[in-house]
Amino acid sequence: MSKETVTGIIIYNTSTAYLALLVNTMKLSFLISCLFALQTSAQSAKEIVQKADEKMRGATSQVELTIKTIRPTWTRSMDVKAWMKGSDFSMILVQSPAKDKGIVFLKRKKEVWNWMPSLERTIKLPPSMMSQSWMGTDFTNDDLVKESSIVNDYNHSIIGDTVIQDRNCYIIQMIPKPEAAVVWGKLIVCIDKKDFLELHTKFYDEDGTLINIMNAYDVKMMDSRLIPTRFEMIPADKKNQKTEMIYRSIKYNRPIEDGFFTAEKMKTVS
Repeated sequence: MSKETVTGIIIYNTSTAYLALLVNTMKLSFLISCLFALQTSAQSAKEIVQKADEKMRGATSQVELTIKTIRPTWTRSMDVKAWMKGSDFSMILVQSPAKDKGIVFLKRKKEVWNWMPSLERTIKLPPSMMSQSWMGTDFTNDDLVKESSIVNDYNHSIIGDTVIQDRNCYIIQMIPKPEAAVVWGKLIVCIDKKDFLELHTKFYDEDGTLINIMNAYDVKMMDSRLIPTRFEMIPADKKNQKTEMIYRSIKYNRPIEDGFFTAEKMKTVS
């Protein structure tokens, strides 16, 4: 065997080892990139949900709403006023119709209370009532008073993209954390990529059955903030039935003292 042949074999063997090392390095780099991408995606999914949540809430908000419960043979309208501070405090006052006027719901951290003026009673709502209908609407008590936190009580992941109302949106899946006391077994949320508007949400129970669909419309500026101003909640298994929630006015980031959100204030708020 010639020296050149031997040398050629040595060169060939060295090149093979180098190629094998290069391939393994590329595989490792790809695996690390995938793991990093998954971690980044999970982190960014939570950030997206948090931005959408903060967009609607602000540090504080004072809202006037009309809630329309629509059924095949009748429609009922209710005017409501609400005050919110962060995710810990909220108060909801029913202003009309006359038979419901003065009913108040109060949330302080994880506790929810209901003032019934006709009975002159304050009732503490147990967690089991959070999944019940709020005032006969298609919204649950939790949807309105938000005992659970869509940011802190769920694990979030981006599962795709879609277009809603000519807006490019993230599709985000939200699965409850094992220790979280929440109403829903899963949420699929579509959030606008540019303005962080929650435009479409599907609510599933613990068995994975679709229960409600919420759509958001009429995006406009209110108090210098771009938000959807009309929401509709549609039960998945009930034809010609839905509830609309329409924002008439909203004020963001006005000071509200924690002391406003008390059981005593429920009886006198107007």
